[in-house]
Amino acid sequence: MSVARVTEISATSPQSFDDAVKQGIARATDSLRNVKSAWIKDSNVEVENGNVKEYRVNMEVTFVLD
Repeated sequence: MSVARVTEISATSPQSFDDAVKQGIARATDSLRNVKSAWIKDSNVEVENGNVKEYRVNMEVTFVLD
């Protein structure tokens, strides 16, 4: 029997949503073992002077407990 836990994280990138997701997952796997999935709850951008300055994703990361 496995028991999983979910934690919410936010990640940003100046390049793209895809890059923000990749950076968030990379950082999560630095701290958490057995990461199995991520659900992108929300995505938004920060705008400065009419241009996209930063892409942000809020995600729930699921990992299996030892």
